[in-house]
Amino acid sequence: MAEGDSGGAEHRQRRWIKRYRTEVAASVSSIFSTFGAFPLDSMKTRMQTYKYNSFADCVRHTYQTERLRGFFRGVLAPMASVTLVRTISFSVYQRSKYTYSAWFKRNFGVDPLSHVNTLGTYPNLSTVACFGAAGATAGSFITLVACPFELTKLSAQVSVLMADRNRSSVSDPSVSTREVAASYQNKGTFQTAKNIVKHRGFAGLYSGFNLHLMRDTLGTAIYFMTYESSKQLLTTYSGDSSPTNPLAVLCAGGFCGVASWALIYPIDSAKSIYQRNCLTVCRGQQAKPPPKIQFFNRRMYRGLGVSMGRSCVVNSIFFSVFEFIKKQINALED
Repeated sequence: MAEGDSGGAEHRQRRWIKRYRTEVAASVSSIFSTFGAFPLDSMKTRMQTYKYNSFADCVRHTYQTERLRGFFRGVLAPMASVTLVRTISFSVYQRSKYTYSAWFKRNFGVDPLSHVNTLGTYPNLSTVACFGAAGATAGSFITLVACPFELTKLSAQVSVLMADRNRSSVSDPSVSTREVAASYQNKGTFQTAKNIVKHRGFAGLYSGFNLHLMRDTLGTAIYFMTYESSKQLLTTYSGDSSPTNPLAVLCAGGFCGVASWALIYPIDSAKSIYQRNCLTVCRGQQAKPPPKIQFFNRRMYRGLGVSMGRSCVVNSIFFSVFEFIKKQINALED
């Protein structure tokens, strides 16, 4: 009887894992990729929000003033948030692409997903549109969850710099501004969130929401559209019979991260600068308005090389682990 119960439990567990294989694979992959590339993300944020001569200058200054801890400040927030956000994002994306594929089939007589899964085919307008629309849907949905987490991460990454710069500033000698900036130093994720609510109210957790929404909607659309199209293109070109060719997945993962950041980086810079400014003002005070999104202003691309390098590494690791885990789960017996 006990053996039968045990066998039934294992069977139910396998069925559950197979049913939610996308979410399980996304969660595990996010933990590996986020931790591994976090120091690059931290350098990217610092270079966006404060002026350094170079990436090496940023690394040197961070190590001299904060040691190794400085490279991992705020790592817990993205470990939790990126895992949660990616799990939700991939879940929404998975469902959205089937919905949009069905809409294409119903209205135009073409099935994008069937086309992608047919060996020897290349991306076409319907597949690109389907994946882009599904990505935009996922991106806009996850902003509600991601914005507070990303704000606390940014605060942890630049808290020491905020305090130092406001302490030595002559253009903004306000005591309250200096005190607010200093209050974010050496705070954990939840303490930082409490501090933001204390100074800015609950709405303060959503500072920069409009810019975040714009970035994630456009960025996630480009991200999934590039990944799926690149993977299909590389798999067909190589003549491989498997839709998850490891080399194609590795290259497509790296490329989709690079492509999305290259196109939305000025939006992300504007968001980071505005959120940093919001952290130094109290409830009832107005932060400086967000900077204009200027795609041809060199200043808006500070840290782009770091961000693209980080994104290439993160997404190569992420999609390789993601597709591997999904493949292993699919191979489980029912």
